[in-house]
Amino acid sequence: MTRIGFIGLGNMGGPMAANLARAGHAVQVFDLVPESLERAIKAGCIVAGDAREAVSGCDLAISMLPAGEHVRGLWLSEGGGQDLLGVLPAGALVIDCSTIDVASARAVGAAAKARGIRFLDAPVSGGVAGAAAGTLTFIVGGESSDFEAAKPVLACMGQNLFHAGALGAGQIAKMCNNMLLAIHMAGTAEALALGVKEGLDPGVLSTIMGKSSGNNWSLERYNPWPGVMENAPASRGYEGGFMTRLMVKDLGLAMALAEHAHSAVPMGALARNLFNLHAAKGQGAKDFSSILELYRDNTDPG
Repeated sequence: MTRIGFIGLGNMGGPMAANLARAGHAVQVFDLVPESLERAIKAGCIVAGDAREAVSGCDLAISMLPAGEHVRGLWLSEGGGQDLLGVLPAGALVIDCSTIDVASARAVGAAAKARGIRFLDAPVSGGVAGAAAGTLTFIVGGESSDFEAAKPVLACMGQNLFHAGALGAGQIAKMCNNMLLAIHMAGTAEALALGVKEGLDPGVLSTIMGKSSGNNWSLERYNPWPGVMENAPASRGYEGGFMTRLMVKDLGLAMALAEHAHSAVPMGALARNLFNLHAAKGQGAKDFSSILELYRDNTDPG
């Protein structure tokens, strides 16, 4: 059994911490949302009074937060940050599973190394369903020896563990993945909307494309048309998934990365504009598959 401090119990972090507790670890958790803490108690986690208490006495700590500013504010002292690195003993391992900018990941990693603390950037893929089922993909940047040390814990939350390279590589790979995800989700929604407007049944069309060259993860595992896939967010009013505003954030990170690399990303830029437009229409809290609604009007069947 390992004593693990876990900060951030949102749609992804909550199920991840619960899976660690189910695996027999002593998981000390903290989140700013009381309802998230209540769910953590039911899952067998130990609720701390604040973030410092959550990582106190731990040789391993995990964070799952919305953006780089939150990660820096948690682990560093700059700008009045909480400086949680100062609470951990030398040799402790910090795994940040947030999807953030590369510069923030590297800044926290450098500060950790200066204190003799190991740090991995380990963003995840697989969505809320994957977090709940313990089938996430972890995309990890950092020292290979630290990755090996983290694998037994990561395996309690995920099935696919990849060492992408040096510190920051996890974030780079995640940005590339999420840019592609946005592109094929937008394309899938566009194709389905076209077919339905011409009288096709969305379930039949999905089955045809799923067995043809147009098949992709969004179509097969996360269908954006309501009622086609029972467990997809689209069939729950686009609730409880990966929020549109977070996809907009990730696409912004990808665009910044592309600018830094002088890399042309015209399809990624178009996807960002589409999701940004969708969020601007008041849909930021809905699952990103709700991009389908951009292609529908009130006369559409289904």
